[in-house]
Amino acid sequence: MIKRDHQDSDEHMDVTPPRNDEYISPAPRVSVQAYCASVAVATTMRAASEDRRLGKAHLSVHMGGVAAAIEAYQKAPTPNVIVLETEVEHDILEGLDELAAVCDAGTRVVVIGSASDVAPYRELVRRGVSDYVVGPVQPLDVVRAICGLYASSEEVAVGRVIAVVGAKGGVGASTVAHNVAWAIARDLAIDSVVIDLDLAFGTAGLDFNQDPVQGIANAISQQERPDTALMERLLAKCTDRLSLLAAPATLDQVYDFGADAFDAIFDTLRMTTPCIILDVPHQWSAWTKRALIGADDILVVAEPDLANMRNAKNMLNVLKAARPNDRPPLYCLNQVGMHKRPEIAVREFAKAIESQPIAAIPFDSKMFGTAANNGQMIAQVSATHKTTTMFLQMAQRMTGHAVTKKASLLTPILKKLQAATARKRA
Repeated sequence: MIKRDHQDSDEHMDVTPPRNDEYISPAPRVSVQAYCASVAVATTMRAASEDRRLGKAHLSVHMGGVAAAIEAYQKAPTPNVIVLETEVEHDILEGLDELAAVCDAGTRVVVIGSASDVAPYRELVRRGVSDYVVGPVQPLDVVRAICGLYASSEEVAVGRVIAVVGAKGGVGASTVAHNVAWAIARDLAIDSVVIDLDLAFGTAGLDFNQDPVQGIANAISQQERPDTALMERLLAKCTDRLSLLAAPATLDQVYDFGADAFDAIFDTLRMTTPCIILDVPHQWSAWTKRALIGADDILVVAEPDLANMRNAKNMLNVLKAARPNDRPPLYCLNQVGMHKRPEIAVREFAKAIESQPIAAIPFDSKMFGTAANNGQMIAQVSATHKTTTMFLQMAQRMTGHAVTKKASLLTPILKKLQAATARKRA
């Protein structure tokens, strides 16, 4: 292993500009039954059922098309959603009319058709079809259609969840998570919440200079599902746009959780907060794996050494395989260029991982030590520091948003002058 000057690492960093990736909100707990006419669509439906965004939905796949659906619902109640594949030899409009006679009120219907279908979309809508998807379909098309039924019907913004985790303990994943969250809230002007999931040793309260009496331990101890009012009371206000759900950071009890222990908390905050940043501790358990897989975007933080490279590669491979329809998880390198420490070069690290890091954060003990001891973010210690810019770029990459520019006091006057000039030219 050789040491590499951190100033040279930018050449191998993934500097792809932020993209506004499509966001598909997860489906609620609904029952979905698909009646397919072809093996190909049935296979696609089964693949879609494994997608994380349909994790709460119960999706079953049957063969036989609309005829099988009509026969089944003559004896059984209909589910929340019915997915039907059209057949060339059968009239889908006639089939929908028959289905309506046995269909319960409130059931939504999605039709998967083909380019050869002759039934006009307007006629399908008249018969109560909620969505029509032209084949051939991919799993993501199915996910988009089912989730879209509920995202479009509820006038509630569903928050985006970003999970940050370390490839190894002590790599500074929490510091990265908190500084990225700060940039998202301050520079991108997105209302955000940081959730410190390390209940025993969490440092979010220290980093944000907060000492809340209540936090995530109070939310998880509730016997009933936490509502928005409770979550608002438990949040500590860091800035106008950034709040914290802090960890107790005490050892009075052992914090053992089931796989779905945090689901209700995440779901409740999603309904009111545009961006949620999970500070996930470095451990591999049922609930940490579920939190990572269920996030919309994942960032793995690693240092440039062999153990981190092995762990990061394993984590990225597992998470990518578990989320085949999502953007691949991202990673960054932290504490690059530590004095007298042998390091794996950024180029070699990226070659082993088979992807470029979105950032290579240089080691700066004075800067990060000052911020940690003062309960400040790097941007508060030095707004013009290179690392501050890196955190902003990471925030843009993770959210797909650009920096929100503050309006000048002269903006209204300039707009009037521009309008007047345009009128004179006309």
